[in-house]
Amino acid sequence: MINVLYAIVLISAVALVGLMMAQEGADQNSVLMGVAPEALWGKNRSASRDAILKRMTIISAVIFFVSTFLLSVIK
Repeated sequence: MINVLYAIVLISAVALVGLMMAQEGADQNSVLMGVAPEALWGKNRSASRDAILKRMTIISAVIFFVSTFLLSVIK
């Protein structure tokens, strides 16, 4: 059980960092390899891309915090 929680914490932490790096900054430049967001998703899909990344980031953060909390309670 503890090993499964460790794996969940690791996977969600990596996903959280990756999702945060993929989101656009305030100056509308992507942090991910310096590529313009339009080059990756197209101009019309920017709003849906942002919404998907935000939703995935929130889900990943909740999974990370819950699994970390459970790990601390069990240990």
